[in-house]
Amino acid sequence: MSNPSTSLRKAVTTRYAVALYMSSVLGSGILVLPGLAAQIAGPASLIAWVGLSLASYPLAYTFASLSTRRPESGGVYGFARESFGPRAANAVSWLFIIWYISGAPVVTVIAASYLAYAVPMSRTLIYIIAGSIMLAAFLINYRGIIVSSRVQLAVITAIVGLLVTAVIASAPSVNSSNFSPFFPQGLLPIGVSAALIFWSYLGYENVSNVAEEFKNPERDFHRSILYSVAIISLLYTSVAVAAIGTQAYKAGGNIAPFAVMLSNALGTYGAIGTAVLAIVIIFGTVNVYTTGISRVIYASAKEGGLPRFLDKVHARTRVPNRTL
Repeated sequence: MSNPSTSLRKAVTTRYAVALYMSSVLGSGILVLPGLAAQIAGPASLIAWVGLSLASYPLAYTFASLSTRRPESGGVYGFARESFGPRAANAVSWLFIIWYISGAPVVTVIAASYLAYAVPMSRTLIYIIAGSIMLAAFLINYRGIIVSSRVQLAVITAIVGLLVTAVIASAPSVNSSNFSPFFPQGLLPIGVSAALIFWSYLGYENVSNVAEEFKNPERDFHRSILYSVAIISLLYTSVAVAAIGTQAYKAGGNIAPFAVMLSNALGTYGAIGTAVLAIVIIFGTVNVYTTGISRVIYASAKEGGLPRFLDKVHARTRVPNRTL
């Protein structure tokens, strides 16, 4: 049964917050975009990665600061309400809902398709695997913020481990001559590549949606944002350096440069490694956005923007189970 109370459990600490941030930002683009950016600007695309990494901190810090001042559930909804009024806030909640309904099924199919690249399977099985990813995210979130955060911590640990392993395995194939000429197409392509990879740094706003569930918002938001931006920036830049240094981005065709890197380093296991990494990354993304968007719906329902029966939380797990 549901508890008529709307109190959520305060359980998110710094390490869980880092996992939530990293899962919100790191997406399957890390497997493809370093190579695509290098195809546009060559080695100079590294300038775009470093520049956007530095520029992402003020954006991330802004959301963290707003969440510290107003640690409420559905953070982005609350920011819109305070800035532009209830109509704008309701529009934000609907945009989140539409985005999730349309986007989540697509990315889970992409994840399953990566697996099909390594292990041939029917289209029906791809859809079943995609649906299973979404079902798993729902079940984990239904268990509560503690379970969800622990899963995210395990997922992001696996992602970082796999990415670091891939970069290290590719290191022997990196050749310094592949970074010259550094500006093969001049300066303009740097801006074009930056526009392409900009979306890779979006997602910091999602963690603001669970601000009410932070144990110590003042401490944990500021600590976790520093750690998250630093780790994410290092991962993006490292993969980009490896993609350029090994010239994996010149493989052409529909093969992701990351898959080329792993195949060169690990042989036939490269495709399997890429598929596993893609599924883990996309599962983490779907899981953390399921958490965030359910809180946006919950916050809107509390204020009448959506049906009020959605503003209840489960008596035991303390999650807004009706929004899930």
